[in-house]
Amino acid sequence: MFDGEADAVVAPAFDGEVGILPNHAPFMTLLGQGTLSVRRAGSTSRFAVRGGFLQVVDNRVRVVAEHVQGDTHAS
Repeated sequence: MFDGEADAVVAPAFDGEVGILPNHAPFMTLLGQGTLSVRRAGSTSRFAVRGGFLQVVDNRVRVVAEHVQGDTHAS
């Protein structure tokens, strides 16, 4: 899906949207259905995701999703 440094990640959690910036506290949530956005260097990559989980540990975001559809609108 994506591997690299990012300025921000916004993801659909099961109970609403979550935003993650550098140095975020450790965190874990179930993913809902929607668009996961990865912003870096002025551009944004978007992925349609459904189900799975998102984890933040040691300044890394890991996403394990049941369904992912490629970059839907890079800008």
